[in-house]
Amino acid sequence: MEQIQSWGMLILLIVVFYFFMIRPQQKRQKETKKFRDALKKGDRVLTAGGIHGRIAEIGETTFALEVAPGVKIKVEKSMIYPSAEEAQADAANAVNAEQK
Repeated sequence: MEQIQSWGMLILLIVVFYFFMIRPQQKRQKETKKFRDALKKGDRVLTAGGIHGRIAEIGETTFALEVAPGVKIKVEKSMIYPSAEEAQADAANAVNAEQK
C-alpha cells in the first residue's frame, strides 16, 4: 500500500510539473514562432540584444533591420521578439539552461 502511495505522489508531481512548467513554455514558443512567421517588411521589432529597428529585408533565416536612416544590420530570425518581456524571459531561460 505504501509503495502505491509513493508512486501516486510521483505521478502527481510529474503531472503538476508538466502543467505549470513545460506546457506554458511550449505555448510561449509556439506564439513566438507564429509572431516571427507573420513579420513583414516595415514592421518594428526588438532584438534579443535590445536593438530596436524596422524590418528592411526578409531572408530565409535572417532579417535586415534598419536601425537608423541608411543603417542596416543583419539579425537571425530567432533573435527577434514581440516584446521586451519575451526577450527577457528567453534570455533568463537560456542562462538557466547553461547553468544546469
